[in-house]
Amino acid sequence: MVLQGQIVDIPNRRIFKGEVTIRDGKIFSLEEKEHDIEHFILPGFVDAHIHIESSMLVPSEFARLAVCHGTVATVSDPHEIANVLGVEGVEFMIENGKQTPFKFNFGAPSCVPATNFESAGAVIDSEEIKTLLENPEIKYLAEMMNYPGVLFQDEEVLKKIALAKHYNKPVDGHAPGLRGDDLSTYINAGISTDHECFTYEEGLEKLQKGMKVLIREGSAAKNFEALIDLLPDHYHNMMFCSDDKHPDDLIVGHINQLCARAIVKGHDVFNVLQIACVNPVKHYSLEVGLLQEGDIADCIVVEDLVNFKTLQTYIEGELVFDGKSLIKPIPFEIPNNFKAVSKQISDFKIPSSAKQIRVIEALDGELVTNPLLEEALIVNGELMSNTEKDILKMTVVNRYENQKPALAFIKNFGLKEGAIASSVGHDSHNIIAVGVDDAALCKAVNLIIANKGGICVVSDTEEQVVPLPVAGIMSDQDGVSVGKAYAELSQKAKQLGSTLHAPFMTLSFMALLVIPSLKLSDKGLFDGNTFKFVDLEL
Repeated sequence: MVLQGQIVDIPNRRIFKGEVTIRDGKIFSLEEKEHDIEHFILPGFVDAHIHIESSMLVPSEFARLAVCHGTVATVSDPHEIANVLGVEGVEFMIENGKQTPFKFNFGAPSCVPATNFESAGAVIDSEEIKTLLENPEIKYLAEMMNYPGVLFQDEEVLKKIALAKHYNKPVDGHAPGLRGDDLSTYINAGISTDHECFTYEEGLEKLQKGMKVLIREGSAAKNFEALIDLLPDHYHNMMFCSDDKHPDDLIVGHINQLCARAIVKGHDVFNVLQIACVNPVKHYSLEVGLLQEGDIADCIVVEDLVNFKTLQTYIEGELVFDGKSLIKPIPFEIPNNFKAVSKQISDFKIPSSAKQIRVIEALDGELVTNPLLEEALIVNGELMSNTEKDILKMTVVNRYENQKPALAFIKNFGLKEGAIASSVGHDSHNIIAVGVDDAALCKAVNLIIANKGGICVVSDTEEQVVPLPVAGIMSDQDGVSVGKAYAELSQKAKQLGSTLHAPFMTLSFMALLVIPSLKLSDKGLFDGNTFKFVDLEL
């Protein structure tokens, strides 16, 4: 097979007219040759850190969409399904992904559960980490969210890091806002990357201390604008990632969008492609080609080096996208772990005489939250949502056993009626919901329970759900259908008053205890700065 076009040689920082000859899935030769073809041939894009589960698609369906945007590989942390199903979940992701040509490169989830302050469906200890790391399919130790465990030398945490070093596999980091001596301690433990930087100064310090910094732009957390100006001086030590990408966004674009945005800002095209294509391959020792003679033929054809519209995608010499995805859907078993039983409206009542309450302030486009103190609205001796001040009742319901719902209040969801709920609740994936009153909350939670997983919107007059039967976090349907259904549901939430860009993505992170400041787990209201439970009422 011979491809003609403008060949983009990233290591040598040159572009030339030529031909790429592919034989037996490898680049046989790259030759300069005159022709009239203006399209560009370059290595495929790599998402350097993503949870495939957050696309609400199984790996085989994620692959079918990702190749449309020139992505040939991901560095994938199966942390979400591991919190539901343990090692069995990781194995499901690997096996499902292997049914396609796409290169997923899974890691061993380091924090299952992420903390001891929430109920998860499984535990992965250091012995199971050892078994996973022995598997050549596992490329790295996935993000070490338990940074307090690193700083305070938790024995189990240090064992997991030592095992990764023993098997010569990188250790991914997760240290939002960590600076100074604590950051140095964290890095010196052997942790090599961070995708949680949300300021230029934080990213710069981490780079100067030897970390690789990933510019994250997902469906909820968006740090591109804050970090992209680090690129000129640090492009050898940076990568692009999405972390969490909802299906409607994946239909529109992927890493190619970040390349286009960087070019608009005037960044050098070779620097941009270095972080989009080359650095993840080098850092994680991925079996992904970089368009050099003898490399595996993982390459793409794009219309130009401005918008990076993908025309064709090749993986190991196989054409997998040519105006449409050529990866076929595959059948698969549907694993799950869902034991919650339906709730009563009375389960969501909070008897109180408090004058003030702690309130979680959600921030659009951020995973971090602010802790607020707000005036309590008491009606008939019960704490209620205050829609006028946009302070709404929130619940997290244990889905692994029958427990009383945990309750708190949250600001900035904007709902004027009804409720929204989801069984995608990072990291343990309990049911999480926000609503204007107890009846709406109960209705939404019970709709999720009835479907054994999903996301939903309810009002007085209607209810709409996207079922997620695969571990309660992924669909068994095709990506385009799921993307459209998700977009419709997101629009419904906005019609009920939500002003958030991605209300369900933001909702899913309101139980993520390892990101400060104030979050809610199934066990109660949690301060992510002090790593302690706090009282709702003051």
